[in-house]
Amino acid sequence: MKIVKKILVALLVVLIVIQFIHPKKNQSTEILATDISKTYAVPKDVETILAKACNDCHSNNTNYPWYNNIQPVAWWLNNHVNDGKRHLNFSDFTSMKVARQYKRLDDCMEQIKEGEMPLESYTWIHKNAILTDGEKQTLNNWCITVRDSIKAKYPADSLVLPKKKSEDSK
Repeated sequence: MKIVKKILVALLVVLIVIQFIHPKKNQSTEILATDISKTYAVPKDVETILAKACNDCHSNNTNYPWYNNIQPVAWWLNNHVNDGKRHLNFSDFTSMKVARQYKRLDDCMEQIKEGEMPLESYTWIHKNAILTDGEKQTLNNWCITVRDSIKAKYPADSLVLPKKKSEDSK
């Protein structure tokens, strides 16, 4: 029984100590020159949808819930936000190659259509982030508009991502 008590005390100490170790927050009020809104029109209705359902994980400004102050939850959220930004960051959108921008917009449309975004784990807590059919259509139309403006501005061959080399061709 003494060993169980020692393990519980050790776990409690670790739990207390980790409360003082927090990752850097993803919060910036600065709108970068590479922000999607600096190059492409983002209508107010789209901006509202992005703010409620996308920007916490796909921009440089996350609105953190109160439970982000509890470890290990903050680490989990930090990892989740970093992963989301790695896939798509609207704050840094135009720093990507044009072909990648074009592809990311395709990905957005597909994931919204399939109900993959916003993530179910996000909408459990953020009920207002659940997209209505109308909001999905608004985002889809906006993605198409941005893609069309990219198509009009750049040659067709610049919109295609290069094929990755397969193991066989090495």
